[in-house]
Amino acid sequence: MKFIDEYRSPELVSVLLKKIRKTAAALNRPVKIMEVCGSHTTAISRFGIRRLLPENIQLVSGPGCPVCVTSIKDIDEALYLAARPELIFTGYGDLLRVPGSHGNSLEKIRAAGAQIKTVHSALEALALARSCSDRPVVFMGIGFETTAPTVAAALLRAEKEKLENFFVYSCHKLMPPVMRLLLDEKALKIDGFLCPGHVSTIIGSQPYNFITETDRAAVITGFEPVDILEGIALILEELDSGVSGIKIQYKRAVNPAGNRKAQAVMNEVFVPATVDWRGLGAISQSGLALRAGFAFFDARKHFSIPEISSTTNSNCSCGEVLQGRIEPSECRLFGKACTPASPFGPCMVSSEGSCAAYFRYSRTIF
Repeated sequence: MKFIDEYRSPELVSVLLKKIRKTAAALNRPVKIMEVCGSHTTAISRFGIRRLLPENIQLVSGPGCPVCVTSIKDIDEALYLAARPELIFTGYGDLLRVPGSHGNSLEKIRAAGAQIKTVHSALEALALARSCSDRPVVFMGIGFETTAPTVAAALLRAEKEKLENFFVYSCHKLMPPVMRLLLDEKALKIDGFLCPGHVSTIIGSQPYNFITETDRAAVITGFEPVDILEGIALILEELDSGVSGIKIQYKRAVNPAGNRKAQAVMNEVFVPATVDWRGLGAISQSGLALRAGFAFFDARKHFSIPEISSTTNSNCSCGEVLQGRIEPSECRLFGKACTPASPFGPCMVSSEGSCAAYFRYSRTIF
């Protein structure tokens, strides 16, 4: 509790807010800061941080929810694989209710008899493959650089054990390429980033250097109120005095070089690839595909997946929300046809989704 109290201290929060207000007044212009981590999105809404900031400081949510950015095509292909009677399909629990092109979901086809099991890690799926040696087991790997090393470690173990029934359907994404794309979108007018804390424990701060090269500010922060407010204060100070490099507020978990061992494991198994992001389209070198030496474990290559015509619900604005172009409440479905109990899109499904966080903590209740 002492640790939590330190990072939720009303006194520290008050000091940081005074500093933020003073610098915001000195800047005397609108400042847009984007967070690109689903855990930041949830924390910002949960602690009411937007309502504490001066009027000229705007926080917007970006594509930081791994479930949310998984493309509709990847969801449709996952539904095809999961429906195959000979295999067991595994994945994280927040994938279950993400709708595909025709309103189906893993939850719905599981209710109809598909063998779909939720797991907490790739190693748990690997253990299932060991115990069900007569059935293929497919693990749907989603997430950013935070989860990719754990999936890589599971594949290295599967290779060592010569398991022939374990496969990965990789939908992993890399954070720096999408941040670069968002910076290039002049209409978004992003002045700074709250960089993702969990991702940065793996990759460090160096991959974000391109941000400050464009005179935008970037600070890697933790997830408590004091962390986030200090990150905002540092961004404003940089914009006021001149951007001088990537700042690490989250020093208790992040160092500039990141986790070299995790990087090595990830790079041994995966190679960067061009992949589709929901709402953003294909982004060069922004995903992870299995290297040729691990092709045997690639579910896309092992199973014949037909060409699927995928379509996004035109009424769902997840794509615009993920780009920070609109707030969740600006979607015509938000809080009406689309709720956590009956979601139209993944931003309302995942606990890290902007729409789910906004619905739970920030919406106006009449």
